[in-house]
Amino acid sequence: MSFQSLANQFLIAMPNMRDRNFERTVTLLCQHDEHGCMGVVVNRRITEFSLKDILKHLNLYPERAPALASDAVFSGGPVHPELGMVLHDNQGHWESTVAVGERLGLTTSIDIIHAIAEGNGPARSMFMLGYAGWDSGQLEHEIRQNAWLCAPANADIIFDAPVEQRWELAAGQLGIDLATISTQSGHA
Repeated sequence: MSFQSLANQFLIAMPNMRDRNFERTVTLLCQHDEHGCMGVVVNRRITEFSLKDILKHLNLYPERAPALASDAVFSGGPVHPELGMVLHDNQGHWESTVAVGERLGLTTSIDIIHAIAEGNGPARSMFMLGYAGWDSGQLEHEIRQNAWLCAPANADIIFDAPVEQRWELAAGQLGIDLATISTQSGHA
């Protein structure tokens, strides 16, 4: 059997997902190969602090970009929750960016934070802490166990849709209404 990458796809948690790290989440898979995969959750907002707080901590002054002061910070996943990253439209050249398809990038270098604080960053972006990761074969096993739906990534859902609607909208791309899916599982 040949390997098929799921990079640049949404992983949509099924309604029966009980892992509190992923319950009702949409995860953008950023990298996926034979060795495993990593992605970032795009619909889990951190409420304890905002991007303004992070910019102040980094001695960057959000007064230069007042529109950012109330921007949310997202929990990208349970792995390395201290690691900051920016998911963004794939424009600009940053020191450490992973291309996610042709339209998105995930950057871990601080140069993008400086650019955002100065108003020179990408048109659409979201700051996140942490990521999700799976060992080789682990995600494929979880998909076979009906833990996840896969759908094409959609930048408009990531950046423009209300956070609380992203889970339903991502599944809706497949014509699926998650409210109608049973949380019981079984085998025929």
